[in-house]
Amino acid sequence: MSEQPRRSRAATAENGGRRDLSRPPAPEPLPLPVTDNHTHLDIGDGVSPFTAQQALDAAAEVNVLRAVQVGCDLPGARWAVDAAQRYPQLVAAVALHPNEAPVLAERGELDDALAEIEELAGHDVVRAVGETGLDHFRTGLEGRAAQEESFRRHIDLAKRLGKPLMIHDRDAHDDILRVLESEGLPEHWVMHCFSGDADFARRCLDLGGHLSFAGTVTFKNAGPLREALALTPADRMLVETDAPFLTPHPYRGRPNAGYLIPLTVRTMAEVTGRDLAEVCAALEENTERVYGAW
Repeated sequence: MSEQPRRSRAATAENGGRRDLSRPPAPEPLPLPVTDNHTHLDIGDGVSPFTAQQALDAAAEVNVLRAVQVGCDLPGARWAVDAAQRYPQLVAAVALHPNEAPVLAERGELDDALAEIEELAGHDVVRAVGETGLDHFRTGLEGRAAQEESFRRHIDLAKRLGKPLMIHDRDAHDDILRVLESEGLPEHWVMHCFSGDADFARRCLDLGGHLSFAGTVTFKNAGPLREALALTPADRMLVETDAPFLTPHPYRGRPNAGYLIPLTVRTMAEVTGRDLAEVCAALEENTERVYGAW
């Protein structure tokens, strides 16, 4: 596996344009270890100034000791499995991103791609099936049937393997829950980069989901998201970067990495009115409940 990150088409479709690529300064370390529940160390090509090793080392210096490396196309899924075998700090999640599924379906390649995802998901280092789901922002009406088919087949895979389901949801709240309820829920499922309001949070929590909060919760315009966080029980919260994107305030727009998670965790403590060490401990306990120990 190359030490230099690769660039994932599915993930980078989320974010584009010109960016300040300088590294933000490191925040104060957290009092207890936490895990980055969703990162893309493979996305580079000028987007991230870090190699995978540099990103992991910088995170460790602020007490972010582990991460879930997410592969969301076939090259990314292969990379995630290799990385999790190489770095003890990592476990992997693999799937076809919802914006990848229509592209593959149009080429007649979706079935073969899903078959390879299933094979990769069987590795012990793969702890989740994801990110899968629905994206009504990037994919138009013509691609939504393929997205939904792919989502349903990933749900089935997660249930058959007994592994958590990691869900991407962009502008598709109602349809996400409709599909989940019709397919039946796996034991553990996570709303990656939770983006809903308090009402949607309650609906997800009532169905047994975990809500994973990213740097977006620190944004000045994220009042509804903070309201959702405020009502989330301590045993149902997770934290993530979605690096190299979604960098927390005050560095929004610059490259993100695991070492910036303390900014998000401190906001989570402030919003929920909980002690910072208590939040760190809860996040770590929840991570192991969902993904297991490593």
